[in-house]
Amino acid sequence: MKLIEFLKKKDIVFSAKRYGIDALGAMAQGLFASLLIGTIIGTIGEQFNIPILLTIAAYARAATGPAMAVAIGVALKCPMLVLFSLIAVGGAANNLGGAGGPLAVYFIAVISAEFGKLVSKETKIDIIVTPVVTIAVGVLLSLGCAPTIGAAASAMGNAVMWATELHPFFMGILISVIVGMILTLPISSAAICAALSLTGLAGGAAVAGCCAQMVGFAVMSFKENKWGGLFAQGLGTSMLQMGNIVRNPRIWIPPTLASAITGPIATCIFALRMDGPAVASGMGTCGLVGQIGLYTGWLSDIAAGTKTAVTAFDWTGLVLICFILPAVLTSVIAIPLRKKGWIKGNDLTLEL
Repeated sequence: MKLIEFLKKKDIVFSAKRYGIDALGAMAQGLFASLLIGTIIGTIGEQFNIPILLTIAAYARAATGPAMAVAIGVALKCPMLVLFSLIAVGGAANNLGGAGGPLAVYFIAVISAEFGKLVSKETKIDIIVTPVVTIAVGVLLSLGCAPTIGAAASAMGNAVMWATELHPFFMGILISVIVGMILTLPISSAAICAALSLTGLAGGAAVAGCCAQMVGFAVMSFKENKWGGLFAQGLGTSMLQMGNIVRNPRIWIPPTLASAITGPIATCIFALRMDGPAVASGMGTCGLVGQIGLYTGWLSDIAAGTKTAVTAFDWTGLVLICFILPAVLTSVIAIPLRKKGWIKGNDLTLEL
């Protein structure tokens, strides 16, 4: 009983929401504010030959691990000393985790943060004890576990990408539907894609699924939500519809079926590859990050010599998969559902 009271006092809550939604979602924002923004700035610098932007981008990308760890600390409501100590933890976990660094940062930052909270303000020398415990736990875990966690995440991601290359049709459907649905759920699809380093053809399918959900809901609910809803969902997140989905799960059918169609079209017809940052695979049209990721991937491929140029076919695939097909397919699929009464007026209304 005393232990439960102590944990409550320390705001240590063992719940799926705290760790699986809040912490994971915050980690994605940390990734966005470092690696992804750095990539975008770097791309602009390369395209317009602005060296200072390349320098800014390098510093932004270098802060990826600390940014993720601090973001997780904020989600776990850490005291300031714990929060600042997570900077070192995030750097160690991300560097030692290799390609699977984001997943290593997630697990190690969560554990380190909770240990730091346990000892926070429990001694008269808190300014020494709290950082020592938080950093020591984090770095020791990074040294012992981060390479293994990173390798496991990388292996899982590689298996998914290998399977997609081998069976682009079926894996295109599977990845597009699953990642798209995760994006709409209160879980971070961007963080999951980053943790698994999901790129290549599989990343393209993930982008297709996310776009189908975001653009699909935005267009399907235009009658109810007008332009505000179109931009909020189309450039923001389809997660806004989660409350309506709980009340009537059938409204989720049109965008999900649309993703099942656009996924294999992306993989089999356009060979749409996400060779940019893995986090962009799970962003869809949010701030056009998915599309910027595809474009930066094309530039990387050209620089590596695996692609000669960005073609009209590439741009056609991007526009169709990310915007036109999700809008058209979702709207068409919704028609018989509305006639059948499965989707009624105001089922898609948002309070914006």
